[in-house]
Amino acid sequence: MTPIDKPPRGLFVTGTDTDVGKSYVAAIIARALVAQGRRVGAYKPAASGCRRDSAGGELVSDDALALWQAAGCPETCERVCPQRFAAPLAPHLAARAEGRAIDDRLIGTGFDFWRERSEVVVVEGAGGLFSPLSESRLNIDVASEFGLPLLIVAANRLGTIHAALATVVAARAHSPALPIAGLVLNDATPNVDDASRATNAAELRRLLEPYDVPLRAAVEFGRREFVDTAWILA
Repeated sequence: MTPIDKPPRGLFVTGTDTDVGKSYVAAIIARALVAQGRRVGAYKPAASGCRRDSAGGELVSDDALALWQAAGCPETCERVCPQRFAAPLAPHLAARAEGRAIDDRLIGTGFDFWRERSEVVVVEGAGGLFSPLSESRLNIDVASEFGLPLLIVAANRLGTIHAALATVVAARAHSPALPIAGLVLNDATPNVDDASRATNAAELRRLLEPYDVPLRAAVEFGRREFVDTAWILA
């Protein structure tokens, strides 16, 4: 797949790591766009660690299902995540465990499906920004090919400042032309005894300013919306 000539409007929602709440944040964004009257496409190129449906047949990605529902259930959930695997491994390794392989062409055509039918596309990666999506492509490679700015999600916990700054610096070094829309700090767990949770937002605002990466939101655990949504399509 080659980069498209006219990038669509949207975001590639990624994370500093796995289990930081990027699916939760992606769903918040999709709901906000639907509330604005936008026709929203939802796409997760590949998912691993999927469960079997109640009939024990089809694999279901709960992350993709939540994103599809947040976008207003456009088209089918199958279209949201066309490549699903059971093992809780990187997608290409989960595929290999099933005697299969990631379809690199489908990563692109699956996105094209939504690009052609939507005003804005919310894409959620798998794992962290530099996690592999296939044998040859990382999440950041796919974001660049899609032509979508990054929204980086970081969990509000001790160590997040390093993880966030490292992700921003690495993204700029790897793909200088790829815009970064900002960072969202997410309470991925309920209240815990972690004093850094009270100071991380202010520190990130200060430390990200030289990189021109704004802290877009600090999402409290269980909150289902952003206070400010104007930036999403700015």
